[in-house]
Amino acid sequence: MKVRTRFAPSPTGFIHLGNIRSALYPWAFARSQGGTFILRIEDTDVERSTQAAVDVILEGMRWLGLDPDEGPFYQMQRMDRYREVVAQMREQGLVYPCYMSVAELDALRERQMADKQKPRYDGTWRPEPGKTLPPVPAGVQPVLRFRNPAGGSVAWDDKVKGRIEISNDELDDLVIARPDGTPTYNFCVVVDDIDMEITHVIRGDDHVNNTPRQINIFRALGKEPPVYAHLPTVLNEQGEKMSKRNGAKPVTQYRDEGYLADGVVNYLARLGWSHGDDEIFSREQFLQWFDLDHLGKSAAQFDDAKLRWVNAQHMKATPDEALALLVDEHLKKRGVVTDQRLPAICGLFKDRCDTTVVLADWAQRFYGDVTPDPEEAAKHITEGVRPAISMLAKMLEACPWTKEDIAAAVKETLRATGLKMPQLAMPVRVLVMGTAQTPSLDAVLTLSLRDKVLARLRAA
Repeated sequence: MKVRTRFAPSPTGFIHLGNIRSALYPWAFARSQGGTFILRIEDTDVERSTQAAVDVILEGMRWLGLDPDEGPFYQMQRMDRYREVVAQMREQGLVYPCYMSVAELDALRERQMADKQKPRYDGTWRPEPGKTLPPVPAGVQPVLRFRNPAGGSVAWDDKVKGRIEISNDELDDLVIARPDGTPTYNFCVVVDDIDMEITHVIRGDDHVNNTPRQINIFRALGKEPPVYAHLPTVLNEQGEKMSKRNGAKPVTQYRDEGYLADGVVNYLARLGWSHGDDEIFSREQFLQWFDLDHLGKSAAQFDDAKLRWVNAQHMKATPDEALALLVDEHLKKRGVVTDQRLPAICGLFKDRCDTTVVLADWAQRFYGDVTPDPEEAAKHITEGVRPAISMLAKMLEACPWTKEDIAAAVKETLRATGLKMPQLAMPVRVLVMGTAQTPSLDAVLTLSLRDKVLARLRAA
């Protein structure tokens, strides 16, 4: 059996990290098994679906490298297919018209709740042998309901939750088409999964209640359902379900804030799946290791500090040239023009940065004006050190602009003035970079332009 998985988001709001995990796992499972990953946009909620939400889904997946092999398919473009299947089911007696109005249904539910019963449709319009149906009300368009099996149970072995079994008596007859003939979500999903030959459905556990209904429709249509894996919820840092209402950000905002795609994939992979104690791994390792047997059974909690730490590890491992391309994009948006020094600047500072935005902040100091931190300037640029700064400036005027020669000039200044390295290095860093906390002085000066270094030293 060739593995075929799908990600089927509804474009009713922007996609956040909790949502995108439901794309990452089916994508990874398809890739790890040499299978096919399909993107399906479930846009039947016409009032709430927006093109902007679709765009964020496509843009976010493209950024993270979760490229589908097929799709995107849009449910609204498949209405003729759904109606065709509805017609087949009517012919086979699998569905029936129900004329119960919304008001009647509400009244029925109120009576059931008052009697402490589970609120559910009572089968008033379900045809049964020997049963007399109520007279059809004039001028009323019926909904179509699926004849759920009577008696017995529906069960499946969930790859996360284990064996789940639901009595069919707990399930009422699902509406599969509205009065205007528009098919409903649970029905469309089954038709899509059949037509797209989906073998594994990996989705959030908010869909568990839909699953027995969908399985019964599969079997009524003569098809075996796919393997299911229902993922526990992703919680935010306050322990609430991650959602836009609870402060979740669009996936694309993490890109704009300077996170690496591989860092986010690594972090998301560990939000509900594990490979021993491995915390940091490449995309290739993830795909080699991923399976459905090590999915977590309890809710995972998002941790911004952990995400930043994971991203920092990936930044350290990313080639300087690749980081420079990302940093250059940030700096372009700030109106900063870079040059061939940028990869080396990224290489020098990446170990102390957790996002490419932070790295861009450091790089910008090499291309624009720098204002020394007032507290650090007052602390380090003293009357006693100014003669040494002036001497170093004179030595740097003529020396070759290499790390070795600059280091030699610094050492000679220290020898001549009797200062210790921190006494000279700290004020020079403050003048050149605006802060005393930088990598080694000779490395920083080598990547700085001589004219700017001399101007800033003379300004002391």
